[in-house]
Order: sequence, then C-alpha cells, then structure tokens
Amino acid sequence: MEFSKHILITGGAGFIGSHLVRRMVRNYPSYLIVNLDKLTYAGNLENLSDVADAPNYRFEKADICDPAALKAIFEKHQITDVIHLAAESHVDRSIEGPMEFVLTNVVGTVNLLEAARAAWQNEAGHVFHHVSTDEVYGSLGEEGLFTEQTAYDPRSPYSASKASSDHFVRAYFHTYGLPVKMSNCSNNYGSHHFPEKLIPLMIHNIVNEKPLPVYGKGDNIRDWLWVEDHASAIDTIFHNGRLGESYNVGGLNEWTNIELVRFLCSLLDRKLGRASGSSEQLITYVTDRAGHDKRYAIDATKLETELGWKPSITFEEGLERTVDWYLANQAWVEKVTSGAYQDYYNHMYLGR
Repeated sequence: MEFSKHILITGGAGFIGSHLVRRMVRNYPSYLIVNLDKLTYAGNLENLSDVADAPNYRFEKADICDPAALKAIFEKHQITDVIHLAAESHVDRSIEGPMEFVLTNVVGTVNLLEAARAAWQNEAGHVFHHVSTDEVYGSLGEEGLFTEQTAYDPRSPYSASKASSDHFVRAYFHTYGLPVKMSNCSNNYGSHHFPEKLIPLMIHNIVNEKPLPVYGKGDNIRDWLWVEDHASAIDTIFHNGRLGESYNVGGLNEWTNIELVRFLCSLLDRKLGRASGSSEQLITYVTDRAGHDKRYAIDATKLETELGWKPSITFEEGLERTVDWYLANQAWVEKVTSGAYQDYYNHMYLGR
C-alpha cells in the first residue's frame, strides 16, 4: 500500500504518545504511523493493543540516544515527518538523577534533528513537530498567563532539559532551515497515565486506601489539559500550524493541588459507595519538592485564533471519564504499579 506520509512518532507507547498514535492511525489511514519507543517503565505497548494490527501502524523499539538506530529507521520507513514526544518527564526523578534527562531530552532531541536533516536534505513538504512543556517558562505569580512570548526560566533539571531541547529545535530552523513546529502544553490527564503523576497516583491510592501525599500546603496551582484534547491540538498544529512557530496548548483549568485531591476524593467516594469525606482522611502533607513552581497557566489564544482549536470538555467531565477508566481497568493499573514502581513510591513519598 502506498502512503501519502510516513510519520515517525517518538515516545508513542507512553501516556500522551499512545493517545496521539491511536488518533493518527484511526483518522489517517493514508498515513503510515511509525511508533518509536524505548519502552522504559512509562512506555507500554498494551496502551495500543487496539491498533497494533492496523495496516498503517508499525512499531520500532529504539532509543533516540542511538544515532545509528535512528538513521536505520528513517531509511527503512522512508520517514517524511516527525512528531517528537519521547522524553524523561518526571520532575522528582530529574532532581534525583539529572543526567538521564540531559541525555534523553537534549542529546536525544539533537540526534533526532540530525537524523531528519540528513534524511530530508532541505526538501520541501516535511514537518518536525517538537512537543514540549509549559514548565520551561518557570513559575507564575498570582496573575498572568504563559504566552508564546514568555521568556524561558526553567527551575528544575527536567524543565531545563526541555528548555534546552526547545532551543535546539529553534536553532535548527534558523540555522539549517529544518521545517519545525513546536508546542508547549500544560499538565495532561486522562487514561493510560503511569501512576507517578498527581491524578493517577491519587486515584490509585484512594482506591487502595493508601496515603495521599500532597506537597507542602497543596496550594500550588496547575492548568489541566485532557490528553485527548492535547492529541487533537498536536494533530491541528502538525497539519495547519506555521513553520517555525510555537503554540501553547492549555485547558483553561486552574486548580490548586489540594482542591484537585479533595475533588477526586469526593468523586471516588461516590463511585465506590464510601461514606462522604472518608477518602479525605487519607490526605498526608509531605515535605515540599525542591524548586516547586508555584503556578502554571497557559494562554492558548494563538492556537485558538489561528487554528480554531479549543478544549472539548470541562475538567470535571474529563476527570469523571478518567476515574471511570481507571476503575474499569484495575488489571492494567496493578500491572504497571508492581515491582520497581512500588519501590520508587515508597522511597519518594513514604520516606522508606
């Protein structure tokens, strides 16, 4: 079968990546979708079992830190476009071991840029879409929103590594004319999310009546984006965004961490048939994270006005769908939370 595009999606077995791969495979049967993933603890091919046999889907297990592997994949699949999501993404892990973040997020991104530059040789019609985070902008005060013009001010090894990768992507556009597009998103939530991040961790612990660790006073503010809305935004930017431009993607959902945890407690008490307020008794305040940014909030006006994208559901509706998915997929949750993850959870949150 002839395909009109051969798109390499890196990190496609992860949380955001699997939602994007599924969307692209289903919505664009004329595209070949090649999923490249190293399959670390956060990558899981079971996330894509429903499209694994699709005629326009391929999987390659590889590390973006391996230039030879990237070159071979570009040649084997005649890659015409890249959507780059592969990254180490957990702030706490970056504080404990920053070098892995430098290697994957910075060196790996440059390897991918080099592979694309060598393969495309300045031909027209290609796109390298780099997916990044709002954490590169640093921390907001009580007022204001991050825009595409906000100066970078990363505060953690994770956000510093992502900021560096963003700068390299822009440099390749200006220096080599590589056809790049960029997006910076707020915190994602939804199904298939590895339970080290706030929402899936809290759902998992409420279900299992474990402590609910909340950093500091729980007054840090995040802007939440439903992962399927993020996938639709990436799709929109990839197809219609301007080359060399960056687009912020946000959900217009600012919540403090403690408000969010209490909402999840109430929602799960109702769904699990527990007494109202019982799960809130599990909340445990723990020592605040080093360099914990106070507030993130995205201004997605550019994406909305230029490309017509908007979030499709409210945060409350998205949370209910997310909770329902986790309750219906406890076997998936138990599988990914066994072994090494449990050791990490005990070390980071329970102090043992």
